[in-house]
Amino acid sequence: MLARLNHSRLLRYAGLFTWAAVGLWLLNIWFDPTILQPESGGPPFLLVMRWLAAYLAFGVVYWWITHQLGQRQPGLVDHILLLLLTTCAIGVGYFSGTGLSSILLMVVAGLLPWLMPVRFGLAWLVGGNIATIPVFVMALDFPPTLAVLQAMAYMGFSSLVFVTALVARQQAEAREEQRRLNAELRATRALLGESVRVNERTRISRELHDLLGHHLTALSLNLEVAGHLSEGRAKEHVQQAHTLARLLLTDVREVVSQLREDGAIDLSTALLPLAENVPSLDIHMDIEAPLTVDDPERAHVMLRCTQEIITNAVRHAGAQNLWICARREKECITMSARDDGRGADNFVSGNGLRGMRERLMQHGGNLKIETRPEEGFCLYLTLPASAAAAAACEGVIA
Repeated sequence: MLARLNHSRLLRYAGLFTWAAVGLWLLNIWFDPTILQPESGGPPFLLVMRWLAAYLAFGVVYWWITHQLGQRQPGLVDHILLLLLTTCAIGVGYFSGTGLSSILLMVVAGLLPWLMPVRFGLAWLVGGNIATIPVFVMALDFPPTLAVLQAMAYMGFSSLVFVTALVARQQAEAREEQRRLNAELRATRALLGESVRVNERTRISRELHDLLGHHLTALSLNLEVAGHLSEGRAKEHVQQAHTLARLLLTDVREVVSQLREDGAIDLSTALLPLAENVPSLDIHMDIEAPLTVDDPERAHVMLRCTQEIITNAVRHAGAQNLWICARREKECITMSARDDGRGADNFVSGNGLRGMRERLMQHGGNLKIETRPEEGFCLYLTLPASAAAAAACEGVIA
């Protein structure tokens, strides 16, 4: 079972287990309140309700903030929830009069590397543990020096959790980068295989045309001359040979034409591997088969554009689904990509989208982007299948 869980899910469930273990201690206080205040008969009912509310709020916020941990870019809402989570952790210790807040802050420390840069995460970790010093002084009646030492000791444990989470995040990023490179390698290998096949067919057609076609033409001319010089039955055989030579020359020309016409690159074999094993994103590929492109360089442009679309959906869109459809309309390749991410209102193209548009325009293509808040991104790509087809694609591109 553990083998099917990734790093972020393991850390999430470990944090939930720690939170539940803290709840067992609080449950013990509920049944035996004299543990905390034996002289007064236990904490007041309102105080118990406060620390119980802080404890339950911590669990709810933690469950929400970790439901897509490592699968999307953290935003302002995540940082607000993180502040609320830290406040609830400190509140549990203050209202219950225990050091349980430091244990819950260890759970918070496991989230910091996933939600903010390392230097800010360390500052948050230090600040959260320093904030527990007044809890030790006021709720547990610790001397200030002992309260500081106690907070520093728990800070050491939180640092260990922080580093463990940081290593897990780095490993997850390395694994995702390796997956992306493997998918790119498979797609490039498929595209290279198609290019080699096209080049080999072109070479064979050229050799047939230049060598065999030349010799057959010369043979046909010589047989025609021999037919005029021969008489009787010899002339009949020469004419038959001349007819066969012309038929053979016609067959060779047809074979050469077919080799050149079938020398297009099937782009579908290169695009499909890009959608395999992408974490946190379901990619629905609807690629026409075969999707032929006459120019290997244009096929490479479509490959890079598809890679950029998938990367943007994973890193920036916060999407769970991505639909990619590619067709050949007349002499033009068209592709539409739509995700169910958060979208944007005032959208500004980044380097990836600008590079995509430049690649397409360099080869006579175009890129259109449509997006609205909470409605995802829609991209429409058009690219002539060959340099000669650019004029025929003007209506589609427009």
